[in-house]
Amino acid sequence: MSADHQRLHAVVRGRVQGVSFRYATQEAAQRLGLAGWVRNLPDGAVEVAAEGPRADLEKLLAFLQRGPTAARVAEVQSEWLPASGELRSLDIRW
Repeated sequence: MSADHQRLHAVVRGRVQGVSFRYATQEAAQRLGLAGWVRNLPDGAVEVAAEGPRADLEKLLAFLQRGPTAARVAEVQSEWLPASGELRSLDIRW
């Protein structure tokens, strides 16, 4: 793991469940070579944790602010944390 690896933790609110948001996030993260997870929250939001180079995480964050075509993103709360190095692929959690 290189020094520029970080963890992005984000909670996305709006119309983000039932619109393939998790699957689209997984595909975007895989294209960028990121590891982590994405899951629906009981309050209707989607939570994402991803690790990798900061530049690629910023690209994922830009995607989260748009979402897939059917989504309507109202808000993204994000924070930057140190990478743990324990994540291997971006998985959808249930």
